[in-house]
Amino acid sequence: MPEKETLERARRDKREGKSPSTQAGEFVREEMEHIREGKHGARSTKQAIAIGLSKARRAGVVLPPSANSSEETKEQARRDIRKARSGGKKSAKRASATRKALKREGRSAASKEALSSQARSAARKRSAASRSRSAKKAAATRKK
Repeated sequence: MPEKETLERARRDKREGKSPSTQAGEFVREEMEHIREGKHGARSTKQAIAIGLSKARRAGVVLPPSANSSEETKEQARRDIRKARSGGKKSAKRASATRKALKREGRSAASKEALSSQARSAARKRSAASRSRSAKKAAATRKK
């Protein structure tokens, strides 16, 4: 279950008309904080991000999977969205098993270096035009 503060931040982003990915970013940030605090770990930075996105979808953020996602990822996203609508609860046994498995994982997935290399590798997969477009959009929306 996401923290109350995270839900409020995401709702505020939605009210301000920010994109679903910005709203979901709050949940990813929370996940990184949990790993840094030692609450649990993650096998990789990618897994930590995936956990955050899943939490966002289950909290009601309208975030479809990207077009070039794998079939498994798309199916998981559909499951998360369905869970958000039905308000289904995870069984206590499953939740504790997940927590126990994540506790065994390392904490370096949320390090500055790991996040930096993840961002670089994600950017490399995008075209130069796409990167340029988002940089221009960011510059236009930056506070003066």
